[in-house]
Parts: sequence; structure tokens; C-alpha cells
Amino acid sequence: MNAKRHITLLCLGAAAFCLTLQAAPRDGDIYGYGKRDTYTTDEDETEQEAWKENPIELPAYPESQDFYSFEVSAAASNRFFIDTKNIRIGNDGVVRYTLMIVSPSGIRNISHEGMRCQSHEKRTYAMGRIQAKTWSLARGSQWTRIRNETANRHHAALFQDFFCPNGLLAKDVKTIQRAIEKEGEPWVETP
Repeated sequence: MNAKRHITLLCLGAAAFCLTLQAAPRDGDIYGYGKRDTYTTDEDETEQEAWKENPIELPAYPESQDFYSFEVSAAASNRFFIDTKNIRIGNDGVVRYTLMIVSPSGIRNISHEGMRCQSHEKRTYAMGRIQAKTWSLARGSQWTRIRNETANRHHAALFQDFFCPNGLLAKDVKTIQRAIEKEGEPWVETP
């Protein structure tokens, strides 16, 4: 191959690489789809219109012994737990679960959420009132895209590792429970 042709091929390759970098998503979208309207197809839009979410039914307030930890990332400073007793898979294709996040100082936040494998989305239904052991409905609750954040990527971890392996809804609740309990440890409340 002559030098002129070799240089031309190198330049074309470099230009293609630069265009690829410019087009790559930078918002942490775990599937690289970016904004919602850029990845739906006519088939997806038809399915979206036909899909109907079940009415919200909050579970009983969780008991401490039912929470098991799950690994998020080495960079996460918080610890993450799932109430394995109250995981549900609705006939609408939504996995509903109760999440507890514990900060390094011991502050706990409890939420009841839903995750939809088909659309790669999550939704917070209610926040826990820890002292009263009751639920408070979340204001402005909407379905939002699951992102693969660096430190607190707990929704992406739940999606990929437990609820939606390979992007498909888990076989059943028992499979999810066994996987979480096998990986994690029970929550132990410190005085």
C-alpha cells in the first residue's frame, strides 16, 4: 500500500472515531438511548399507549429483619437494602419493592418503588416515615429512566442484577428473593 493511501485511510478512521465519540451518550443512560423520544419506535409507542399500570397498593410498613443488603459499587458510600418479604411482580409487568438507603452516619431513607423492565424505568410511590412506621405518598411521582450513576447506582444494580437480568423481567419473586438473600446480608439495626 502506498504512503498516500495509507495516510488517507488513517485520516478517515480518525474522523469516524471522533464522530463516534461525539454521538456517545454522556448522561449515564445504561442503555445509551439518551432522551426518550430518540429511542422509541412505532412498535414501542403502540405498546406504551396500550400499557396500563395497576393501581398503587402500598404494602405493610417493612420490618427490619426483612431487609437484605445488595452490592451497588465500590465507590458507593451509602449502603442499600431491599425488603425481600414484600417484593411483588404485578400483572402490569412492574416489580414493586421497598428500598432502604443507609448513609455512613446511619440516617435511613425508606421508599416503596416500582421498576419496569420493558421500558427501563423506575418510579417512587411512597416514602417511609420511620418514626411513625407509616407511608407518605410521593409527590409528583413519575416514571423516570434508570441511569447508571458512578457512586449511587442502586437502581441500575437492581435492574441488571436482580429484577431485569439481560433486560427481561425475572422469572418470579422467589428467584429475586433467593438472589438478593444469597448475595447480601440481613440488616442489623445498631443502637
